[in-house]
Amino acid sequence: MGLFDSLFRKRRPAASTAPHGGFYPLHDAYGDGPDYDAWDARLDEVEQRYARQDALEERRRQRWWQRPYWQGRRKRWWAARTVAATLLLFFLLVGWLAVTAPLSRSLEPIAPPEITLLASDGTPIARNGAVVDKPVKVADLPPHVIEPLLAIEDRRFYSHWGVDPRGIARAVFTGVGGGSTITQQLAKFTFLTPERSLTRKAREALIAFWLEAWLTKDEILERYLSNAYFGDNTYGLRAASLHYFYRQPENLKPEQAAMLAGLLQAPSRYAPTRNFDRAKQRMGLVVTSMVAAGYLTEAEAKAMPVPRIDSRRRNTLPTGTYFADWALPEARGIADPGYASQTLTTTLDSRLQGIARRVTSNARLGQAQVALVAMRPNGEVVAMIGGKDYAKSPFNRATQAKRQPGSTFKLFVYLAALRSGMRPDHRVANTEITTGSYRPRNAGGTYSDSLTLQEAFAQSSNVAAVRLLDQIGSEAVIDTARDLGVSSPLAEGDPSLALGTSTMTLLELTAAYAGVAANDFPVQPHAFKQEEEGWFDWLWNGRTSLTSRQHGNIEDLLRSAVNRGTGRAAMLRGPNFGKTGTSQDYRDALFVGYAGDLVVGVWIGNDDNSPLNGITGGGLPARIWRDFMTQALGEVPVRRRQAPQPDPSGPVQPQDLPDLDALPPGPNGTRLRVEGNGVVISTDVDGLPVDVRIDEDGVGLVPADPPPER
Repeated sequence: MGLFDSLFRKRRPAASTAPHGGFYPLHDAYGDGPDYDAWDARLDEVEQRYARQDALEERRRQRWWQRPYWQGRRKRWWAARTVAATLLLFFLLVGWLAVTAPLSRSLEPIAPPEITLLASDGTPIARNGAVVDKPVKVADLPPHVIEPLLAIEDRRFYSHWGVDPRGIARAVFTGVGGGSTITQQLAKFTFLTPERSLTRKAREALIAFWLEAWLTKDEILERYLSNAYFGDNTYGLRAASLHYFYRQPENLKPEQAAMLAGLLQAPSRYAPTRNFDRAKQRMGLVVTSMVAAGYLTEAEAKAMPVPRIDSRRRNTLPTGTYFADWALPEARGIADPGYASQTLTTTLDSRLQGIARRVTSNARLGQAQVALVAMRPNGEVVAMIGGKDYAKSPFNRATQAKRQPGSTFKLFVYLAALRSGMRPDHRVANTEITTGSYRPRNAGGTYSDSLTLQEAFAQSSNVAAVRLLDQIGSEAVIDTARDLGVSSPLAEGDPSLALGTSTMTLLELTAAYAGVAANDFPVQPHAFKQEEEGWFDWLWNGRTSLTSRQHGNIEDLLRSAVNRGTGRAAMLRGPNFGKTGTSQDYRDALFVGYAGDLVVGVWIGNDDNSPLNGITGGGLPARIWRDFMTQALGEVPVRRRQAPQPDPSGPVQPQDLPDLDALPPGPNGTRLRVEGNGVVISTDVDGLPVDVRIDEDGVGLVPADPPPER
């Protein structure tokens, strides 16, 4: 230890010599009398004092890792410190158990209670969670309900201290009964993970002692019976007795109680609804144990009949759907804690959900997937499709898949421009970009000197959007997106941001459009009705809105994209607003818009992100959106546009033709309208909008149609 001594020893000043406390004879006149005895005694006292000082100084120079440091300690010193260490360890252990194994936790159900979700009209749509029921009270249960459990699981329950060595030995040698006591089992499924290790068993025993110290035996048994798993997704004795025998546990017959007690060892294996023969054999073992424990005589055991199963509960609802999977975390947050099963009403509209399923199923998707989200402007989700088949793929492409929004992102670019003071008639260059490292192109290679913001948005000009982003700055665009509720990462300073290269979910994108529709944002999508805000809450809710001019201008742009631009395949009879989107290499195709009181987003794409073989947002997604809206708003009165004042000098308008605006759309959204002395038929071919004019000059294509956007 010389090295440690040299490193850790502090230099100390030399000890000063104590003053001499004795006396010296100056002559020998005293002889050998009693004075010499006093002198010797005084010298011995001085020597002992010096010896003690030397020993103390030597101990100061020693370190705690050296053996002499601990030698020579008195028994009283060791006893005091042993008691202090034991008390400290005890308090630390109690504190650790109070944090990791709070007694209140044993009163909570170990599995989330069952929740049944209803559509807004009361139609059950999904059921999820465990079947649980109210806790039981030992004092209310007849003895023949408790005795089978004690006989097969823990015969010495009322006499041991949480761990039973005799019970462990009996289980090892006889194979009857479990090695763990009821208290240990309560500790295991309430506080611990199901891992098998010596560490977990040690913690299990420790928590068992903790429970025994603070709870009575009946309280431990009640908590165990109220939480134990009995198979068939059923937890607790009350739920199990109702499930298997349609009886409250207080009214169970002896044979029914014996069968239930036998399920606890392996509930899935012995559940009588699935494996009645195994449950019957296990019940025989329980009855034998009751005889051995003295609860039954041999004659009573032989006379005990096999109970008849009376399971009346039928779970005919699915345990999951795209909407239910998304809504369930919110449901758990608002559900009342406890054992009771609950029924919650969602915002889902069963009629609109049926329309969404119908229009997406009828679409010619090939191998591609589809997603649709429909919500009210306040964020209430009324329909959700997360894929073609939930049974084959529960992955929700409406809420989980982050894909490029394409040109639907241009909403934020143009809205940021309008917020900066621009107007829809402001002009932006539409010439080809030939300089710089990033050179986007317009779809179809169509360019012009300039376009108004309204024209550029309707035609979805890529070069105009990139130039507009450069002019107002990416920070303003990102701020606008954030104000509308977009939380996904957005690349600052990247010119491709204008074309929607940053990924986000369809739900997130649709909620942003809902903010524009309501002119109150950000909109938070939700699956359950929210309480109406009070005045003070409204004042501090953090939401904002556009000025009336800004809101009117952005709606002009969204309307022009549907009525005269790339989204004409989505055109409705009444006011409609929306934007198409197609990501790079045709990997994603989208249409997002609103009409009436619905905001709807549609996405089509492949899960492996492969190209869609030329599908654009103005094609199939726009038609799906139109088909959904046409059926969804069919019973909603549509506001008619005010007819223009007649021009006396203009051409004669035919008076004997039907109201063409009232005619339903034909295949592929074909529309018919009268213009001047001719008729214009609007349709689309392979996703490309086409206008055909028929007049006195014959049949021809209407020129200057905007090209489809990318």
